[in-house]
Amino acid sequence: MRRALPAALLALAALTLLRLVVAANVPLAPDEAYYFLWSRHLQPGYFDHPPMVALWIRAGTTLLGPSPLGIRLLGPLSAALGSLLLWDAGERLFPRRQAGLAAAALLNATLMFGTGAILMTPDTPLLFFWTAGIAALARLLASGNPRWWLAVGLAAGLALLSKYTALLFIAPVFLWLLTAPPGRAALRTPWPWAAVALAFLVFAPDIAWNAAHDWVSFLKQGGREYFQPLLHADTTGFLTPPHPQPALNFAPPAGPHGFSLPRPVQFFGEFWGGQFGLFTPVIFVLALSGLWALRRSPTPPARLLLWLTLLPGAVFLEHVLKDRVQANWLAILYPSACLAAAALPAPTLRRWLNPALALGFFLTAVIYAQALTHFLPLPPRADPSALQMSGWPGLGRAAAALNPPPAFLASDDYATAAALAYYGPKNIPVAGFDDYRWAYFAFPPANLQNKTGLFITRYQPPDCITPPATLTRQLGRHIIARYHVCYVTAAAPGVLLAGP
Repeated sequence: MRRALPAALLALAALTLLRLVVAANVPLAPDEAYYFLWSRHLQPGYFDHPPMVALWIRAGTTLLGPSPLGIRLLGPLSAALGSLLLWDAGERLFPRRQAGLAAAALLNATLMFGTGAILMTPDTPLLFFWTAGIAALARLLASGNPRWWLAVGLAAGLALLSKYTALLFIAPVFLWLLTAPPGRAALRTPWPWAAVALAFLVFAPDIAWNAAHDWVSFLKQGGREYFQPLLHADTTGFLTPPHPQPALNFAPPAGPHGFSLPRPVQFFGEFWGGQFGLFTPVIFVLALSGLWALRRSPTPPARLLLWLTLLPGAVFLEHVLKDRVQANWLAILYPSACLAAAALPAPTLRRWLNPALALGFFLTAVIYAQALTHFLPLPPRADPSALQMSGWPGLGRAAAALNPPPAFLASDDYATAAALAYYGPKNIPVAGFDDYRWAYFAFPPANLQNKTGLFITRYQPPDCITPPATLTRQLGRHIIARYHVCYVTAAAPGVLLAGP
């Protein structure tokens, strides 16, 4: 084990350097551009999530400026530090099996962790603080020192400030304590309760912000059905056509009718198929095998990992019966699942560890190379990096070149607006007008009343202009997406997302 330490640390350093290079050279995804807007106007909470991602971006851009590397800087660095924390946790939870190095290596070989490490989303700090919480619990179990509960509470509070999904860390820990006599004994001491108090003290700024803003982000994340009708909100109260015409219709066109699987069946298949790919196949089987093996173990570490993996997994499986579960939501399961895989009996682990790592790192390398060079001749719809990240500067230039020149750019889609704010022409303001999202941000007013600008939408506005105009976002000669555009006059000041 000691002989492997220098080589493992060197490999982690090289991997981190590679991730920094990729992060610096891959264009921003629209959501990253959106979170960058947050970082320019820090506040204790936001419409979608708590503020940690904005704080991390502000830290990176303070050091390196508003470049893709500055925005993503803490992603690769936190992935490296989180790997060391998981390594430490494995050594303390399963000291005789020396599971720490294997768990950290398996986690880094998953596509979920490998791609997430070069992006900056709320899942990035959430996964780091979740792993830190596991490491603190491992130290608590190994040392018996109850003061480690305070570290657990701090990690949980910082995870809550990253994403509300962190509640799925707190609940399994308490169920773990309730289901065994030593845990119930611990609950009769002040330490676990002090950890909860510390977690919610750290989280208090976001609670206070929500209390002052209609509990908007709690309602959005806790009641997605309530907010679904607002995803394509009508902005015509703020933007009107330059000549009297019927109100714009932003409803997406109806798709073709035909056979389709029932939605729960489709969502269930996507759930398991996505994780089979994002874990990578061999690590996926090892993780399931490790969790299955732990079910027979009565030890506190085994029960802790089962609760941390199976309870959130059950919540997501319940959600899949009525709606799609986004693949990134399950990132929180990966640290405990990889620890379970690393705790498999030594002969099994020795047989499958190297093939699992080889396949995982090979697939990650292909993903990195494709994002950097697009060397595989895939159509954009089959290339996630192109679909999300390519063509935004060209779309902004094409919009600015229309005649007459628009006084501003706006969109009914926050991601499009954010990407244009980052990559669009700097001499034209990008403004937000809808009242259900941008109103909760501390952006300055754009003062665009009675000015005529360009409205950009993925949906057809049939009566907006004659003839209808279309712009495209492209990668080389390949069209990624088509956008309909129309001139509108601002009936309200709007908020300034970017501009001179």
